[in-house]
Amino acid sequence: MTNPLDQDINRREVPALKVHRMVLGADGMGLFPAGVADMDFKAPQPVLTALQKRLDHAVFGYEAMPDELMPALTGWLATRHDWDVDASHILRSPNILNTLAIAASIFTKAGEGVIVQPPVFFDFYDILKENNRVLLSNPLILKDGRYTMDFDGLEQLASDAKAKMIYLCNPHNPIGRVWTRAELAKLGDICARHNVLVVSDEIHGDITFEGHDYTPFASLGPDYAQNAITCLSPAKSFNIAACCSAFTVISDDARRNAFQVENSRLTVNKNNAFASAAMTAAYSEGGPWLDDVLSYLAGNVALVRDQIATLPDVEMIEPEGTFLMWLDFRKLGLTPDELTKFLRTRAGWAVTRGQAFGVEGEGFARLNIACTKAKLTSALQQLSAAITQIL
Repeated sequence: MTNPLDQDINRREVPALKVHRMVLGADGMGLFPAGVADMDFKAPQPVLTALQKRLDHAVFGYEAMPDELMPALTGWLATRHDWDVDASHILRSPNILNTLAIAASIFTKAGEGVIVQPPVFFDFYDILKENNRVLLSNPLILKDGRYTMDFDGLEQLASDAKAKMIYLCNPHNPIGRVWTRAELAKLGDICARHNVLVVSDEIHGDITFEGHDYTPFASLGPDYAQNAITCLSPAKSFNIAACCSAFTVISDDARRNAFQVENSRLTVNKNNAFASAAMTAAYSEGGPWLDDVLSYLAGNVALVRDQIATLPDVEMIEPEGTFLMWLDFRKLGLTPDELTKFLRTRAGWAVTRGQAFGVEGEGFARLNIACTKAKLTSALQQLSAAITQIL
């Protein structure tokens, strides 16, 4: 039987960012598009059915949030991740980046510091720069092909009076770590000791591989939840980034009230009928589809692992979660710009440059593997051929 995830869908039939000249450049339209972090797979059928039903209604006036949405979300969190969330602690937001920016703007002041753990999602840097916050860098430690947190460095940074917040990436983009309960608790204890608020981007939480369970930071216990703002969205899990919004979980009453006031001030608290329909269906009925996707992604990880094993000067950081892979090209001896040029012109790859995630990412590249096996196999063969030519 043909796997529906093997279907090669032409993303260029719509203005998808992954294949758009805005991302690929005018000279890159023929490249393997593996930069933008979305999937090439059709959304779950229950989502498509719900969207069609809403479309067939044919009246698109202002709408309240459907009664079914919050129970669908809290039910998903409880059954999938053993996290019981009080629905009254959840706020809506347009997207997670919006939540990160608002958190920085209302819980820190200009010139105060926010800790990040590079190499990390590049939008963290942009948000802090645009809001005139000081970036405090707590680089992750890479040893024997695996990243860990530098807790001594974190303790030192957190003890600085200027440090008011940390942006946690859980699971971590781009390195694919799924932080353990012990790691998260240690980070949380350090931050609590020094009154550093934990703002956790958990958009990739549903996408983990066997043996690695996602732990929502706020699920560690009431004390951790009181010092946390958790950012959630079904965008990655169900490939509905263009038709969904996000959720912000805040247990602390004062912080939640402040956030609600700011949402109202900025008028970012409106509902989109299609987003509501898509998210309700995804959280209510999307589990089997996601399970199939996770199995498919695990197969794609194996494809990359097997191919990279034949290339002595390229190393793969084994992912524990996300559909993003972190590849180490440093042994090729290329500068960051030379590596980008090599991947584009010789391998035909359009991936995200490692230096976008901080100086710690120089010599690396982030590869999106949420595509068909056929497309990924062809791209890996192109990379092998290109590297063979220069060795």
